[in-house]
Amino acid sequence: MAQTIELFGLFIVSIITVFGLLIWVLFRKGITGPKFLIFVVAFFGLVITVNVGMAFQAAHTFPGLEEETGNGYDESQAFDKIMRAQIALGWNVDLGYHNKTFSMAILGKDGKPAQVASVKVLIGRPTEASDDRWPVLTDTGGVYRAATDLAPGKWMVKVNAVAADGTEFHQRLSLIVSE
Repeated sequence: MAQTIELFGLFIVSIITVFGLLIWVLFRKGITGPKFLIFVVAFFGLVITVNVGMAFQAAHTFPGLEEETGNGYDESQAFDKIMRAQIALGWNVDLGYHNKTFSMAILGKDGKPAQVASVKVLIGRPTEASDDRWPVLTDTGGVYRAATDLAPGKWMVKVNAVAADGTEFHQRLSLIVSE
């Protein structure tokens, strides 16, 4: 994605440079009607070209909507109920990444590993869905691990777990990879 943004920036700079040269060539010896017409057409052509380029870029980098929304009031009431139950669990998630291994510990109120019935993790970039992955986690004594190759930068981690009593736990965290 960074390379795409750099190329798009280079595209914009080159268009502005060409436009600046056009202005210099047209108006270095004075302004006339035909020269001004060429300037106006070139100006609006530049504006349209940049807008089309930005629209294309936006359409091809948008990962899509996460979910459809229905009745906002009912959803907010359900959210409040789920959130209260999740807060009552008192879980804390600790993330790590070292030597191409993702690790996650879910700790209870007492600081010991929580009683987790099931857990799923989505790891992806905050702005790019093409890098999303669902690693297969292995429980190693309260720490969940998965071998995965993450490029340096910021990653989003969505944790979906279920407690032994059936309470759902959802949390979105950031993970900074520096290796």
